[in-house]
Amino acid sequence: MLNLSPEGLLKSFKLRLTPCRQEVISLFIDVDYALSNSSLEEKVGKDYDRVTIYRTLRTFLDKGIIHKVLDDEGTPKYALCREACDTHDHNHDHIHFKCLECGETNCIESVIIPKLNLPDGYKYKEANVLLQGICKECNA
Repeated sequence: MLNLSPEGLLKSFKLRLTPCRQEVISLFIDVDYALSNSSLEEKVGKDYDRVTIYRTLRTFLDKGIIHKVLDDEGTPKYALCREACDTHDHNHDHIHFKCLECGETNCIESVIIPKLNLPDGYKYKEANVLLQGICKECNA
């Protein structure tokens, strides 16, 4: 399991500790749902321009700190990698769940996407499964 402090995460991935990186990674640590680039811009945009935020996300994605989450809006969202990932190997064969009430998209890591037997000549890289419904918070 990863050290889930901003300093610990950035240090373990050999990244410089900049104010923008600290603030963005803190947001990912503090929430349990995926964040879009625009939602990050709303939260930290007063301090950093959109290019800096985009580059920060790109660095985190390339290093394996966050992973991309696709949902029905067509805009990528990002969620913290809870397991150790790296540049070449993101281990995210879990489903994503989008709540139709609150709009949050969550990683459901306890439900694994099964391995698929593809026809000869096809090579599997990644799978994305999105379920939609009502989350446990909205369903309470």
